[in-house]
Amino acid sequence: MFYQSHGNENNEIGVALILIGMSRNMGFGVLELGMSQKREMLELARMCSPNVMVILNVGASSLENFVSLKEVSMAKKGNFERCNFRGHLCFGFWRPSCHESYWPMGVKKVGEISTLKLLTVYYFESSSRMVALKAGSRPPWVGLGAAVWVEIAAGNAFTFPLYSPSLKSVMGFNQQQLTILGVANDIGENVGILPGIACNKFPPWAVLLVGVFASFLGYGVLYLAVSQTVQSLPYWVLWIALCVATNSSAWLGTAVLVTNMRNFPLSRGTVAGLLKGYIGLSAAIFTEVYSMVLNGSASKLLLLLTLGIPIISLAMMYFIRPCTPASGEDSSEHAHFLFTQGTSLSLGIYLLTTIILKDTLSLSNTVSYIFVAIMVILLMAPLAIPLKMTLFPANREKPCQPSDLLGGDGGSTQTDPLLTPSSSAAYLGSFYESEDISEVDMLLAVGEGAVKKKRKPRRGEDFKFREAIVKADFWLLWIVYFLGVGSGVTVLNNLAQIGVSLGVNDTTLLLTLFSFCNFLGRLGAGVVSEHSVRSKTIPRTFWMTVTQIIMIVTFLLYASALNGTLYAATALLGICYGVQFGIMIPTTSELFGLRHFGIIFNFMQLGNPAGALLFSGWLAGHVYDTEAAKQQVSSCMGPNCFRFTFLILAGVCGLGTVLSIILTIRIRPVYQMLYAGGSFRLPSSSDN
Repeated sequence: MFYQSHGNENNEIGVALILIGMSRNMGFGVLELGMSQKREMLELARMCSPNVMVILNVGASSLENFVSLKEVSMAKKGNFERCNFRGHLCFGFWRPSCHESYWPMGVKKVGEISTLKLLTVYYFESSSRMVALKAGSRPPWVGLGAAVWVEIAAGNAFTFPLYSPSLKSVMGFNQQQLTILGVANDIGENVGILPGIACNKFPPWAVLLVGVFASFLGYGVLYLAVSQTVQSLPYWVLWIALCVATNSSAWLGTAVLVTNMRNFPLSRGTVAGLLKGYIGLSAAIFTEVYSMVLNGSASKLLLLLTLGIPIISLAMMYFIRPCTPASGEDSSEHAHFLFTQGTSLSLGIYLLTTIILKDTLSLSNTVSYIFVAIMVILLMAPLAIPLKMTLFPANREKPCQPSDLLGGDGGSTQTDPLLTPSSSAAYLGSFYESEDISEVDMLLAVGEGAVKKKRKPRRGEDFKFREAIVKADFWLLWIVYFLGVGSGVTVLNNLAQIGVSLGVNDTTLLLTLFSFCNFLGRLGAGVVSEHSVRSKTIPRTFWMTVTQIIMIVTFLLYASALNGTLYAATALLGICYGVQFGIMIPTTSELFGLRHFGIIFNFMQLGNPAGALLFSGWLAGHVYDTEAAKQQVSSCMGPNCFRFTFLILAGVCGLGTVLSIILTIRIRPVYQMLYAGGSFRLPSSSDN
């Protein structure tokens, strides 16, 4: 049986009535889909799930709510790109010259129908700007499970306190020289502008491969220095090697974060908190391996980093790939995230417990190896989700595939851009940059009075980097983040020296405690902020305000040097430090979109090395060496070694608190728009 549309039943109501009224015995149907605004035809296409699409024209008659013919063409083309369509696309143009410049790369002409050449068949093929987009509900979770391991490898910068004492003693550095190396550690970890740009141009495996080479080269040089295989390496060589080594964190972390944020666009706060949480937990994981397997050998640790990071990244590279995200909220997705969060929390508690046991008891090598083996099993726990999906698949009605009618292969991959278009959500706006339309089309549009001036994007829509960087909210968020993480990383870089100055000889437990609490802060920031923003539309930056207030109290505790406060202050600071990361990432994506998220997010992260240079390199290092000179020793002892530094950092967090309050008030309307009704709301796309 055959059905065709009648009359003007081409809008959401008309098409819905047609679909409801069609008989189940209907073999074929030809439906007319009309469009007067952006996303209107996209929703109709998703409703119909067509096997063949025919675009009849791109003309000025559709320009009532569009800026240009280019925009009309892109909106119509979006049906093919964004509604999981894997069939044939046909379109005919009364003016054939008008469409070819509007269509993106990767579309190839394969034939013409009719002697009048009014209908031309096109299809998408792979090109340098296109990668395979994996379909289905299981692949994103496979990618997330693999991302956990890559994020652990990306947390290699947190190992600096483990090998820095050996580096200092072997090379004969003073504390300020060691602190400047700590700044190099932070610069390498957080300077991710190049990875952010690369994510817009290359597939994830290519970005990961750069991180593999960086870790091998950088940590290889450090291993040669600490093991004294090569004698008397210049200081500047070690500084550059440390920058290169820890810059692998930026390449590895950016690749998996951007890919997974786009694979789970409706749960970006949860995903960001989870992945960044594992980076925070990586310090405890490396500490466990360092103390239980490597017997506290700094040279063996550097050899592990030189070889282990490339091996892990290469093994997981295939699974880190863009996938087709879900088109709406899924209750099972929430349960899966709860499971993943629960297993990560269990891993954190397990690591803290085993390291305390190692610190207080004399454990045999066999017991230590068993502890490490259990840790590896817990790291593999997220893979239980795709395994469950494979063994117990959900009963879902499969959409009609193009191959059913058109003889396709019915494969599970479709060709689509790596960074799928988004305007604070999946599949919003065009992936391709707007280009000037031809003079003929512009004159035609002007003649019909349909051309309007393009507007700049509003907060919540997709921003280009040059558009975001001129916004006040962008710099407010950057400064608040800079003040929060800059003060926190100062303590992290000097944690071993802080512990020794206060009488703690073995600072391994301090580092593990900071790592665990850092993980709790990152994970908790995603969970708590996601709940508050959906239930009360409270901006995520509210939690930056709360934690910076707590950081003021924490630094005053450090400065007081009261008995029993060192571990409590370290735990509080670790949580607050982690929250800064867990809040900044989703906030950036919500204010400025996912389209250029990689470069915008990595520019935000420059606040970390900037804070390390200012507060750790110049302030803390100078204060420490000045006090050591007064004591006429190389290693300063007593609370005065860092007291003045802590008081300054308390004032820094006070300023951060004031600015974060201002930022929260400014962006509250954005969150009320994005999360009206308790769930993420798709904003209208901008015209850039």
